[in-house]
Amino acid sequence: MKSNVFEQIGFSREEAASLKMKSELHSQVIKAIKKRGYTQADLQKRLDESQPRISDLMTGKISKFSLETLITYAGALGLHPQILVEAR
Repeated sequence: MKSNVFEQIGFSREEAASLKMKSELHSQVIKAIKKRGYTQADLQKRLDESQPRISDLMTGKISKFSLETLITYAGALGLHPQILVEAR
């Protein structure tokens, strides 16, 4: 059985791995935003982004964000994302 939901719905192993990382990072970014009580206006300043871009982030439109952008946002929110590489 495939452990990655993205593989289960038909993405290649490589693409599924990338999508899983983006999804997990997005989830942690949103969790940090909610924990700190940031408004969209706060995020516009902190992340140096437009209101529509913040709205996309908050509504889960992760396809509009690269992994690199999500890493940048995480850093701006005080998170320290790391990538762990393990042999299969």
